[in-house]
Parts: sequence; C-alpha cells; structure tokens
Amino acid sequence: TDGQREIVIAKRQGLAIRFNESTVRAMGRTAGGVRGVTLEGEDDWVIGMVALEGGEHSTVLAVTENGYGKRSPVEDYRITGRGGKGVITIKNTPRNGPLIAIKEVKPEDQLMIMTRNGVVIRLKIADVSLLGRNTQGVRMVNLDEGDGVIDVARIFSDDDEA
Repeated sequence: TDGQREIVIAKRQGLAIRFNESTVRAMGRTAGGVRGVTLEGEDDWVIGMVALEGGEHSTVLAVTENGYGKRSPVEDYRITGRGGKGVITIKNTPRNGPLIAIKEVKPEDQLMIMTRNGVVIRLKIADVSLLGRNTQGVRMVNLDEGDGVIDVARIFSDDDEA
C-alpha cells in the first residue's frame, strides 16, 4: 500500500476495526509487529483484512459460514485506534454462523463463494443487499446439511485494475 490507506481487520465473532495505516510504524521483516485488534477468547481469530481503496460506491462485504452476507457502506465503520475490540460488522448468531470473509467491493464486481462440499457459485455484487453494519444479512447461498462457506473471492470488473 502507499502507507496512507485505511485498514479494516475483521474477526470471526463478527466484529471489525477500522484505523489509519499511518498509525502502524514501519518495522523490519523479523519484527513482532503491533497489535491491530484485540481478540476475545479461544474461539475468536482474525479472518481477514482490507486495505480500503475507497472511491465511489465502495462498500464492505461480510459473508458468514452458513451462507449469509451483506454489503455495508464504508462510512458505517468509524475510524478508531488500533488494538480495540472493533464494532459489529455482522451479527453473529446460530442462524448465520461465524464470519468467514470480508472484502471491499463495488457494485460492478462479481463474487465467487466456495463451500466445504465443493460447491462454487458466482453472483453479482449488485444483487447482494446493502444493509446497515449492525444486521444479520441475507441468504447468499443455499447449503446442504453439514455444508458451510469456506472462502469467498472477489472478481474484479473489467475496468478495474487488479
């Protein structure tokens, strides 16, 4: 990155933190680094990070293990200091499961969702609901019993540079 972007780090329990990249000092390759987000318990870990590009119509996409997801405006995530617990990015309930992926997306992009049983679906980002940050999301993929989302990939539109 150019050192001036905003960073969003998301955790499995559905929380995310947004801070300026400039608050992270440059270090050598072998350095231990600085704390980006505080984890809460053994069942919590970082699931993804986004270096926000910004731009018109840019949103944050959150997808859960049980196939639910949503887009939220970047502005819904207030800028905080590094090391906090974060704010709710998607409600973590038994219905939707833990957070699996977070991406910065634009309406013209597409998305590939991969499941544990090998099912891959492709859908338009514009078809994913734009909802507030503190909601559960909507069903993005129908899953068989025992199946779950394991990864999500953004497919850039033809006019974007990847």
